Amino acid sequence: MPDFSTARTDAADPLRPGEPVEPPARRTVLAATAGLTATLALGSLGSGRAHADVPHEDRLRALISRMTLEEKVGQLFVMRAYGHSATDPDQADIDANLEELGVRTAAELVEKYHVGGIIYFTWAHNTRDPRQIAALSNGIQKASLARPRGLPVLIATDQEHGIVARVGRPATLLPGAMALGAGGSRADARTLGRISGTELRALGIRQDYSPVADVNVNPANPVIGVRSFGADPEAVAGMVAAEVKGYQSAGVAATAKHFPGHGDTAVDSHTGFPVITHSREEWEALDAVPFRAAIRAGIDSIMTAHLMFPALDDAGDPATLSRPILTGILRGQLGYDGVVVTDSLGMEGVRTKYGDDRVPVLALKAGVDQLLNPPSIDVAFHGVLDAIHTGELTEERLDASLLRILRLKAKLGLFGEPYVTGPGVDRAVGTEAHLRTADRLADRTTTLLVNERGLLPLSRRTHRRVLVVGADPASPSGTDGPPTGVLAGALAELGFSAAALSTGTAPSAAAIDRAVTAAEGVDAVVVTTYNVTAGSAQATLVRRLAATGVPLIAVAVRNPYDVAHLPEADAVLASYAWTDVEVRAAARVLAGRVRPRGRLPVAVARADDPDRTLYPIGYGLGY
Repeated sequence: MPDFSTARTDAADPLRPGEPVEPPARRTVLAATAGLTATLALGSLGSGRAHADVPHEDRLRALISRMTLEEKVGQLFVMRAYGHSATDPDQADIDANLEELGVRTAAELVEKYHVGGIIYFTWAHNTRDPRQIAALSNGIQKASLARPRGLPVLIATDQEHGIVARVGRPATLLPGAMALGAGGSRADARTLGRISGTELRALGIRQDYSPVADVNVNPANPVIGVRSFGADPEAVAGMVAAEVKGYQSAGVAATAKHFPGHGDTAVDSHTGFPVITHSREEWEALDAVPFRAAIRAGIDSIMTAHLMFPALDDAGDPATLSRPILTGILRGQLGYDGVVVTDSLGMEGVRTKYGDDRVPVLALKAGVDQLLNPPSIDVAFHGVLDAIHTGELTEERLDASLLRILRLKAKLGLFGEPYVTGPGVDRAVGTEAHLRTADRLADRTTTLLVNERGLLPLSRRTHRRVLVVGADPASPSGTDGPPTGVLAGALAELGFSAAALSTGTAPSAAAIDRAVTAAEGVDAVVVTTYNVTAGSAQATLVRRLAATGVPLIAVAVRNPYDVAHLPEADAVLASYAWTDVEVRAAARVLAGRVRPRGRLPVAVARADDPDRTLYPIGYGLGY
């Protein structure tokens, strides 16, 4: 990995509203961190290399010894803050910050609570465009480093790609995990990590909560699904390790999630409390395999799951609060000594049994290092302080987590180069080379599951007039959308006469009638489907369209399991996400510009008999 401590600082370019993209002058950085320089040599701490190259830990321990108790507690938290600017957000974001955080801005959050990390969300208005994101990152770093004993902030986000992405266009959006699983190329997974990591780092984001290491063996899983690479633990492990290496080669900490495994649940931990019923032996053979691979690959951080796993700990607590799981298994059995971060502490799965003041304390006692996004920072912060004052938590316990966190910040070069530059953003984010690579990766993922009578690829001579109907789920982040429009537009660019008609994920009888009427006189109909079930209106739409006699192609834009409920379709493709890059790739397959090369990374069961397999792992047709 290159030494990021010597990264070049470009000349400043014109300022944008809010914080300047360009960092303060080097002497300003040194002045802001003057309290650290007696303990740390900035240049040597800015290494992106392995932990062995980080300076001797007694220097980090000396830094920790100079911190106040409040500063130590604050460093454990990774918090949200509303707004596009660290110091001058919109009034609506100021109001949201005051209501939820008790401060006006991200800068005030850092000042008041000494937080060690910030997480970016689209819904928090943190990610308008690349230059703005970079300026926000610089503003947060400046606010923290200006404090006495100020430390650089570890800025994170969820940039999984596919259906979960916080940074949208013009940044490069790549195929999601299950699509890559269908492609089966570890080299492609590593490429994704390298490209995504390069762009995130240029924006000041040094920790990504990706890849998902869960093995999705439950088709009814409402929260993981296509965010997983698949259902084969060894295949998932290989993809996870490759993506980890890609991210970390770019100087961004990867985060494997959700330990000890979230792939076999029908409950969403955002809204409920899942229970995993695997035996200890099943966990070893299934769930543990990708996490072991991530640890062997040198993973920088691992995220916990808010679920109960009785075979690993029968106390009835979520894994996030389980010392047997986090300290006994993750640290002890698996030998992991990197950073452990909780999933969001605002999720229902971790709040069902204990109050918001107790959850962070119990997480630390279990073995967690970073406390992610509690509902109230004030309640959580003082809950930890109170636990130290009463002796329930020791300061030595905090110091152990601080050492891991500071070790990671040092590895990522934050002490040497906490700021990013505008020209650096322009050189790295959404480049033509990255966008072309994204298309090439997507071309290797689309899976052809049904092709009756060789309907596909569509010929412009015999099937020139195409109607695209179906589901248009909301854009995951910053894509053009909607999928029906993107698909129709891509087919038009490929020489077809294509029109789009959105019918939604739950089409009404009137919408179905309109689609059937619109199908009259066309040569083929393409219907996008989204999580079809046996009795759903989408299944009715497909049956009605098939009854017209017009050749019908279904494109499952999320779960490939849809194919079991679409026996009337003449052809079925799986794209694994409805983002533009994957929808456009599906269009190229439909038109024959690209051969379908994807193979199912999960098994699809029969709709009428879930115990029987309709299509096994590895199935996929070609031209």
